[in-house]
Amino acid sequence: MPNHQQMKRFLTLLALCLSLVQAVFSAPSKGDVLFQTDFEAANALGAWSGQAQLESGYQSAHSAAIERQTGPSRIISVRLPAEQMRGCTVLGSAMVKAENVSAKPNSWNGIKFMLAIESPARKLWPQAEIGTGSFDWQRAVFSARIPKDASGVTLILGLEAVTGKAWFDDVKIAVAKTPVVIAARTNSGPVFRGHNLPRLRGTMISSSIDAESLRVLGQDWNANLIRWQLTRSGRAGQSMSLDTYDRWLDSELKKLGAALPWCEKYGLRVVLDLHSPPGGKGTSGGYIGSDAGLFTDKAAQDKFVQVWRDMTRRFKGNKQIWGFDLANEPVETVVGENCEDWQALAERAARAIRAIDPDRTLIVEPAPWGGPEGLPDLVPLPLSNVVYSVHMYQPHAFTHQGVFSKGQEYRYPGMIEGKYWDKAQLEAALQPAIDFQKNYGVHIYIGEFSAIRWAPENSAYRYLKDLIEIFEAHGWDWSYHAFREWNGWSVEHGSDRQNNARASEPTDRQKLLCGWFARNQK
Repeated sequence: MPNHQQMKRFLTLLALCLSLVQAVFSAPSKGDVLFQTDFEAANALGAWSGQAQLESGYQSAHSAAIERQTGPSRIISVRLPAEQMRGCTVLGSAMVKAENVSAKPNSWNGIKFMLAIESPARKLWPQAEIGTGSFDWQRAVFSARIPKDASGVTLILGLEAVTGKAWFDDVKIAVAKTPVVIAARTNSGPVFRGHNLPRLRGTMISSSIDAESLRVLGQDWNANLIRWQLTRSGRAGQSMSLDTYDRWLDSELKKLGAALPWCEKYGLRVVLDLHSPPGGKGTSGGYIGSDAGLFTDKAAQDKFVQVWRDMTRRFKGNKQIWGFDLANEPVETVVGENCEDWQALAERAARAIRAIDPDRTLIVEPAPWGGPEGLPDLVPLPLSNVVYSVHMYQPHAFTHQGVFSKGQEYRYPGMIEGKYWDKAQLEAALQPAIDFQKNYGVHIYIGEFSAIRWAPENSAYRYLKDLIEIFEAHGWDWSYHAFREWNGWSVEHGSDRQNNARASEPTDRQKLLCGWFARNQK
């Protein structure tokens, strides 16, 4: 007969085994359906909160119909199993029909097919892009990454800040990508940085920069890095055909080629940033980015890889270029059939570059939008000489206040949208980059960071000062957004929004940057 201690150890081991078995069988797999309804079952709306009617559906008897003519927004919602979704990328799909839906007051309003995701750090509202007016049944889709610490996930259907009527049918939420598992660190040697200088510190610039501005930045200010944007202007929703892409890109690369001797003269290393890859569309910021089109069009993805082959051949052996930034702020709103997600597409492009130039530094940003919160879902590429980059604009309500519309003023440090932001909170927001660097033994480059110059009471200076001190403490290279591009981000302009002339004396923000640039080596 076993004694008491033996029995206790046996029960403990049995409990551990059962928990492991449960974990294996409860772990999500790609394609697993987390929620699905066609509204045909008895009491089909019973699990939903809010008001809707069952009406004729898409090739079926029933759908959920929601109408709003006056009063508050009209939605229905249902809670989803957050614990099963943590760390997954999910794909939402539904059939949607509309009748007389009014124009959206803001881009995020309208017909809602959306998740509301809660975690201790933040709230997220990924949703499908759905038009207004009247239209027959059409498929609406979106993808969303569920944070590994998600505490709640709610599916929402309805009408927000618009009037009219919408019908929803064949609603499904499925696993598109399983959680990333951090592999054991394999790099025990020196961390690859792509240069032998103590630090690269500089700014972003536009391709319209002239030689005198490069002289000021490199010689007078002593910056040693520029992030050169290959950016095509475009109205919101406007796309660029692949036929016209080559002509535009060639004209931009000629500008870079002409500027490289000046960069060499003034000690400026260059990051080649593909801000406008093939297949993108115009954004509210006035340029054609990588959201939507790049991940729904296989021809655009093949063109993306070919573009990098061509640019690699063009600049092979040029030592003034520090690295190739594969795509600015990639956004996988939806990954189309026969298309690759950003992880796979980035690796394919990187291998194409490697086949031509084995030593070129590659720079990879995470999806979505290049923010630090995307790094936990990125796996380092199985290639050498790769640097990982994030952009830092958190909290967005502070850094972008007044950029797109007039709203509440926020000061830093201070309460911003219900959370107190100070240097400790900024570092907490950057923790995924700190962890990524430590877990994988890689180098981090902050490709963009900024704060709008008219933030109240010199707040932009305090924000930038705290951020740069964090970057420096972790040994990260960085480039401020931006130098002589748009005056809203300019450190040469004062805090008066109405004054669009450069300040007669250096601003605190300019002094801050130049103080750090003074430490640069060339």
